[in-house]
Amino acid sequence: MAAHKRLNRDELVTTALAVADAEGLPAVTIRRVAQLHGVTPMALYRHFPDKEGLLVALAERLLSGAVVPEPDERPWHEQLRDVLGNFLDALRPHPNAAMLVFNGMVTTEPGLAVTERALALMAQGGMSVERSADAASQILGSLVALAIAEPGRDLGPDPEANEDAVRAKRAALLALSPRRYPHIVAAADAMAACADQQLYFDRGVDLIVTGVRDAARAETADAR
Repeated sequence: MAAHKRLNRDELVTTALAVADAEGLPAVTIRRVAQLHGVTPMALYRHFPDKEGLLVALAERLLSGAVVPEPDERPWHEQLRDVLGNFLDALRPHPNAAMLVFNGMVTTEPGLAVTERALALMAQGGMSVERSADAASQILGSLVALAIAEPGRDLGPDPEANEDAVRAKRAALLALSPRRYPHIVAAADAMAACADQQLYFDRGVDLIVTGVRDAARAETADAR
């Protein structure tokens, strides 16, 4: 009973997220979080029914950082750009846990808020319910990919190991035949690591929004 009193759900989620950040999502278990808090696994079942419940709580924590701006008078695609940019900002610090948001978008309040706003904006742009739903899934996959696949992102707590990994990737790309893969060899530095992280993410979101806007325009033109 004493162990129950000293446990705080938010602190447990923070611990689980720290484990995911440092060691990857497979390392997040009820047992591991309990050990880090000096209690038995049974003590956590007051807060989470099982590991899946803990992972849902992690998804909710990630999604709670995605600020949904208030509607304004700007064009719908500019507002969508802000929604998606804020969403990506919430994922970027926790790439190891980013995959959790796939389930969290329609099972947590923060996820539902982002989903509802994105669908509303696409409807405002003239997209049908079916096309908006498809686009929402495609957008989510693209944003998660941006968060987890940033070239040269830190893969662990050892800076030297990360630098070695970037150098090895660059060397492998530069070792390719320049006659057969001239464009890959020319882009070796950029593919091995981002020169400007913020620009990388901004361009990624811009590409997504441009694609959605063009799809809305095409659907509206076809309906005429």
